[in-house]
Amino acid sequence: MLQGKRIGLGITASHCTYDQIIPVIENLQANGATVVPVITHSVLTAATRFGTGEEWIDKIEGATGQKVISTIVGAEPFGPASPVDCMIIAPMTGNSISKLANAATDSPVLMAAKATLRNGSPVLLGISTNDALGLNAGNIVKLLNMKNVFFIPFGQDDPHNKPNSLISDFTLMVPAAAAALEKRQLQPLLIIHP
Repeated sequence: MLQGKRIGLGITASHCTYDQIIPVIENLQANGATVVPVITHSVLTAATRFGTGEEWIDKIEGATGQKVISTIVGAEPFGPASPVDCMIIAPMTGNSISKLANAATDSPVLMAAKATLRNGSPVLLGISTNDALGLNAGNIVKLLNMKNVFFIPFGQDDPHNKPNSLISDFTLMVPAAAAALEKRQLQPLLIIHP
């Protein structure tokens, strides 16, 4: 499905979803993609109950066989110099959603997205944020209307305890990426989590 495609995988600081990242990388590779990992500064430096930055970088580099890109300067060549066919950001936090929607490029992941959009290539977002239906709702709507920006289908993960929270179904990443490469949104966009 993704045979021969070079896929950028941007990882932001949704620490509770990191356990889903390695299977996602393996699934992308099993479908023929080369995965180039890009991380935000907080992924690099945070130590949480889900693990340290060093531990996750080791796991990500082990799974991809590539060094993570962890600087804005390192991500800038995703423009014409060293483009990817598709840039996926998953998990994508509310903070990064807000910044991308408002053209702030202050992290390696956002620089990679900007460079990819500059090339006219798709950017696929896998959101994971507690304020998607709160302060970030307007930013998500902006991104839904942005050319060459697509979403991994998403829904409320805990509507009774976290009514503003949305998370993408990361198991749909490969078909969503294949659709994005064809410049279309995988449907249905809005899902119900089990």
